Amino acid sequence: MLKRLFCLVFIITCNILFSQADSLKLGDKYLEDQLYLGVSYDIMLNQPKGTSSTGFSYSLSFGYIRDIPLNRKGNFAIGVGAGYGFNSFNHGIQVLDDSTIQLAVDISSNKLVLHNLEFPIQFRWRTSDAITYSFWRIYSGVKMTYNLNNSFNYVENGNSFEFANIPIYNNFQTGLELSAGYGTFNFYMYYGLTPVYKNVVINNTSVNSNIIKFGLIFYLL
Repeated sequence: MLKRLFCLVFIITCNILFSQADSLKLGDKYLEDQLYLGVSYDIMLNQPKGTSSTGFSYSLSFGYIRDIPLNRKGNFAIGVGAGYGFNSFNHGIQVLDDSTIQLAVDISSNKLVLHNLEFPIQFRWRTSDAITYSFWRIYSGVKMTYNLNNSFNYVENGNSFEFANIPIYNNFQTGLELSAGYGTFNFYMYYGLTPVYKNVVINNTSVNSNIIKFGLIFYLL
């Protein structure tokens, strides 16, 4: 039953899209790149001095962006959206309790897992038109995130520890993002402007760790 329903929805959606494409003429108003899917390699910057090197970290994200053309041709637009982001960090910080962290010492499987809501706002330039489906694009803007859940996990002396939703994690974060490319594959970069932690000190030095991402983003519709 579910397979039949999925096939029916897929066929109807394809018919609508192809019908819309056939009816559009050069110069007509149209919408682009309203769905996104991204994957990236993540790095923690500005870690405290003495922090050990970290392992592989990554993130996945997807969502919807409302495309708002700024001119009749449609090659300049504003994008405002909402989505979901998953992050998995291997990092060099050890959480001791809800309000205390230190440099990681003699621990393993040290991970920070995040589930975020994303709110991108983009200025969009592209070479598309109503009948062109592969084109150059440069999208830049700001992405705001709200953390739904954060979980710090590590193993020490054979014992597993987990701290969830600690108060010193900065739930509201903002960063700059840039995507550029041609057709399906587009380079993506994000630079976090907000520190990961709030009012945290290690060895009398403030911890101002922030996030940078490099990856690919795919735009649909």
